[in-house]
Amino acid sequence: MKIDLHVHTCYSPDSLTSPEAVIAACRRRGLDKIAITDHNTIAGALALRELAPELVIVGEEIKTSRGEVIAFFIEEEVPARLSLEETIACLRDQGAIIGVPHPLDRLRREAMGLEALLTIIDRVDCLEGFNARCILPGDNRRALALACERGLPVTAGSDAHSPMEIGAAYVEMPPFASKEDFLPSLRQARLGGHLSCPLVHLISTWAKLRGVIR
Repeated sequence: MKIDLHVHTCYSPDSLTSPEAVIAACRRRGLDKIAITDHNTIAGALALRELAPELVIVGEEIKTSRGEVIAFFIEEEVPARLSLEETIACLRDQGAIIGVPHPLDRLRREAMGLEALLTIIDRVDCLEGFNARCILPGDNRRALALACERGLPVTAGSDAHSPMEIGAAYVEMPPFASKEDFLPSLRQARLGGHLSCPLVHLISTWAKLRGVIR
């Protein structure tokens, strides 16, 4: 299965991508599944699941007091700005798969960074080892090396905020039938794709500005 595990829709304030545009991009690029991981909301993921239930993993990218956490297979939204410990507890209560997106990205304010990550690394299920929006390739390599050192499976995702980015990074993994099968399958995954052009960050800036103007 070819899966992009980090995609945003217009339900994120820094994206303008409609659910319909997400589905069309997935079909064009041969993706079998995607994780919709909007910022601090699962509304977009639920809307997309209504349209394409076989395609969507419901996720959320959650802002904590010390960087972002990413969650997969959730049904209840977790609020932003809780502590790392509170966020992880809320996710564990609903049986989520917990990861950390772009954990060591030195140019991203939302990245958790090594110091905070090490305080919770034994309580997460995976790390994002390849994020297509990382500008410095070494930051992805450092995350991948840390995951390997700690024996954690790695995810990959486009971090798409526009249709043209969807599928830029992905994992190829054996088919899985349920949430319980996901991590064993992820351990056998191969990372694929390429870094996006740094100019895609301007898309997010424009989306935010458009929201402010509205």
